[in-house]
Amino acid sequence: MPRSSVLARSCMGLLMRHNAGGGAQAALASPAMLQLARHASTVNHIDGKVCHPSLLNANVLKTQYAVRGELYLRAEELRMEGKEIIFTNVGNPHALGAKPLTFPRQVAALCVAPFLLDRPDVEKIFPKDAIARAKKILAAFKGGMGAYSDSRGNLLVRSEVAQFFTDRDGFPSSPDNIFLTDGASVSVRMMLNALIRDANDGILVPIPQYPLYSASIQLYGGALVPYSLDEKSGWSLSTDSIRSAVKKARAEGKHVRALVFINPGNPTGQCLSEANLKDLIKLCYDEKIVLMCDEVYQENVYQDERPFISARKVMKSMGAPYADGVEMVSFHTVSKGSAGECGLRGGCMELTNILPGAIEEVYKCASINLSPNTMGQVALSIMLNPPKPGDESHDQYMAEKAAELTSLRRRAHMVTDGFNSLEGVTCNFTEGAMYSFPRIHLPAKAIAKAKSLGKVPDVYYCLRLLEATGISTVPGSGFGQEEGTFHLRTTILPREEAMAVFVSKFRDFHNAFMKEFA
Repeated sequence: MPRSSVLARSCMGLLMRHNAGGGAQAALASPAMLQLARHASTVNHIDGKVCHPSLLNANVLKTQYAVRGELYLRAEELRMEGKEIIFTNVGNPHALGAKPLTFPRQVAALCVAPFLLDRPDVEKIFPKDAIARAKKILAAFKGGMGAYSDSRGNLLVRSEVAQFFTDRDGFPSSPDNIFLTDGASVSVRMMLNALIRDANDGILVPIPQYPLYSASIQLYGGALVPYSLDEKSGWSLSTDSIRSAVKKARAEGKHVRALVFINPGNPTGQCLSEANLKDLIKLCYDEKIVLMCDEVYQENVYQDERPFISARKVMKSMGAPYADGVEMVSFHTVSKGSAGECGLRGGCMELTNILPGAIEEVYKCASINLSPNTMGQVALSIMLNPPKPGDESHDQYMAEKAAELTSLRRRAHMVTDGFNSLEGVTCNFTEGAMYSFPRIHLPAKAIAKAKSLGKVPDVYYCLRLLEATGISTVPGSGFGQEEGTFHLRTTILPREEAMAVFVSKFRDFHNAFMKEFA
């Protein structure tokens, strides 16, 4: 075998071993690993295969995404073997029993099967406002749901999104600054790809963070610049710590390009105050940093002290120099909130105070994908422009929406209270979003056992939980956490009637685990 092939295979072997232990990124930073990777990069194929795992883009090999990582893969294996799995690893409401809102699905059905509109009994099957809405959408989508739209999304829907932002914030928005995408994740990746030029470009991300950010920054060859949230004070945000992170990154030769915040928080569930947002806006203005506003959970708020307020509204209300001086990108989606339409993949972003030339470049990149999916656009249209008072479907729509959000508020309390009743578990209240992020105070013997097996301790705990109960979670190490602490993320999405079973299974496992390693 050629020496280069041996080196490439050695590189792959090291990658696989470190992936198993959750340390691929650290492995790739080691001198031995880097030397092997350099040798492997001179090889074009192994055993005649160009698309060999060890010969892929190095950034692809380094990329980690814990939400669909080792725990999820093991859960799928167990499910295929017949074990009942409770997938609380991802915010996927319908998979855990949430029902779709009626009006959006009625309109979607008519849009995807327009021949139903020709039936003489259509008004006996569908309400009049759903019929009228479907006709309006179909008139705007030339060729219907099976045809490409503009690469930014259909103009009617972009206009509705802009009107939503205008009404929500009290400041005008333009459809020319709106992009529709296949879920908000695509919008986030699109902007990160545009902002990151090389490995010296840094993106400020809260820790703990949603792994979309760490994975995408790695994939596009940038640098994640972490800033810590304070668990002891309810996962609070400190601009002093962010300024310190900026100073440190710049001292290392990095260009800090953007700051990400998630409000309400994922995985931490905290809600930011107006004062928090003003501080972030001032920081971004002072430091000349793009503010990326992940506000996809804006409907998911379970406390009344800090209702959701958009960063855009706060910035515009601040006046000069901030209102027109801070570059801002805001994200929204149909996957969260009361809709929970994850599978329809509808999302959007609004670019505020971004130069027209830069928007044109983002448009060019969006054009590579030709068109966001049309059903996602329809879902976004209905979510942001729902039935109005007096419309036939209005009362039912509002009742269904309120029922789901009220139930989520109760479930936030049920999950948090359940965790805090356990020995060795502390959990801040889930103020918003769809998750709880409890800290598990693991016994020293459990930590030692995990390390003897080559596992990160919270990964070991979550694997044991999965095997014993079928509950699929995500270890805190996948989100980032303070050294020496261990967490997990679970959704609050199991239905109320199933929540007691979920809490009971978790309690029984945890008590047995703590006793085993006492």
